[in-house]
Amino acid sequence: MRISIVHETVYRYRSPATYSIQYLRLSPRSSRRQKIMSWKLDATGSVRPWVDAFGNDAHVLVIDRPHEEIRVRARGQVEVLEAEEAIEDPGPHPPSVFLRPTRLTQSTGSLGELADQFEGAVRRDRRTGLEALMRGVRERVEYRPGITHAATAAAEAFTAGAGVCQDHAHIFITCCRRLGLPARYVSGYLGVGDNERMASHAWAEAWVDGVGWHGYDVSNRVQPGARHVRLAVGLDYLDACPVRGFRRGGAGESLEVEVRVNDAAQAATMPAPGSPIVKNGRGAQQQ
Repeated sequence: MRISIVHETVYRYRSPATYSIQYLRLSPRSSRRQKIMSWKLDATGSVRPWVDAFGNDAHVLVIDRPHEEIRVRARGQVEVLEAEEAIEDPGPHPPSVFLRPTRLTQSTGSLGELADQFEGAVRRDRRTGLEALMRGVRERVEYRPGITHAATAAAEAFTAGAGVCQDHAHIFITCCRRLGLPARYVSGYLGVGDNERMASHAWAEAWVDGVGWHGYDVSNRVQPGARHVRLAVGLDYLDACPVRGFRRGGAGESLEVEVRVNDAAQAATMPAPGSPIVKNGRGAQQQ
């Protein structure tokens, strides 16, 4: 399936910022499952490409003059293969790197108890056990926007019993690492068709010895397929989020994000560069 994507982010400030730096992970890579047919990144200010520690294509945006707005737009088309064995590229690090807990993926309290419930199933059959864990997390954590935020840890979201795809991925990753299974966070997009606006998506990948990385979209209880486009991977959200940075000055910040993901056959309906942005309040805290 060929998917067209437009992802636009606009920061505005009531009083000018004097300096801003943004780390952008908005450029998907070709891999075993996806081929980048076209891709373009436009931004306010100087943008320099680099490859981060996890092998993600990234850019640094620096604005060193007074400014009241930052605008970043990524757009292009990606061909995604539908495959039963959706094995992802190994990346630059051994799987053991992804056993390391982070502040967002600490295994504490009842979350640790949840992981322990699936230890036997995972030991008997890695693939079947991980699928059961995926369903178990989703059954216990309702998909409900507005309950959590970008800095919410897995244990907090699990205690709340609600969250979005970012939280589902963190909880699943936390459980995997507690069971001694390498797991990593994936940021990306999910195509839904019918011109429906939506936020960026997130899922997890777990390492299966002798096979490789397998994806688990906990929010939708499926393994990633032809509508999932991968952007970046990392230990957690902070390593893989599409836009992350800081500034000096710039009081009264407001943020507007629009992500539109469609079958390429509907690409004619996509907004042209410079068209008005519609504030998007749906989906996960992936920005």
